[in-house]
Amino acid sequence: METFITIIAGILFTVGTYLILNKNLLRIILGITLFSHATHLLLMAINGLKKGAAPLLGENAASYTDPVPQALILTSIVISFALTAFLLVLGYRTYVELGTDNMKQLRGNTHE
Repeated sequence: METFITIIAGILFTVGTYLILNKNLLRIILGITLFSHATHLLLMAINGLKKGAAPLLGENAASYTDPVPQALILTSIVISFALTAFLLVLGYRTYVELGTDNMKQLRGNTHE
């Protein structure tokens, strides 16, 4: 199962790279978002599938799962959501101010 998740993460990294190299600002933002999702999947795959009881619920279980990787992934999801929201607002503001989301046109445009 970890191999399948790693392959899916690699596909997401590939598509994210393709989108980041595009000239459209919205596609760049979507590429960065795909990068963050691929990173979450890669963190899950690296941790591996662990079986056991939830920690701190009782002393009757033979083994417990480690909550640290889950906490890291949850923190990463929250941070990537905030980053995506910020980039979408920044892209919208750029479009409103300059009238385009084409990066080649933005490079030569100086706002007066």
